[in-house]
Amino acid sequence: MALEALREHDSVQAIARRHELHPNQVSTWKRQLFEGLPEVFAGGAGRKLAKEHEAKVRDLHAKIGELTVERDFFGAGSSAEPGGAGADDRAGRTAESFKAVCAGGG
Repeated sequence: MALEALREHDSVQAIARRHELHPNQVSTWKRQLFEGLPEVFAGGAGRKLAKEHEAKVRDLHAKIGELTVERDFFGAGSSAEPGGAGADDRAGRTAESFKAVCAGGG
């Protein structure tokens, strides 16, 4: 029915009447078919883009996790808060000690 509507040999109303449907339903299917056509003809390109997007999201989630651990290790906030700015120096935490802990070197 959507293909019939897309071909426009008959009006949406005539197609809907012939198949005993509401014209809005036929129009909706026609629009959905028309909007989905580029994906049909993209073939592997659409799937490739989706896989690339998923890989990028995974990488970004990994980076967020890394930065969260780093922030928690060094502390965040004001110096009045435990683990806040200024506490880093008192605890002797440095980027080198962070990397050693992450590498399992204690």
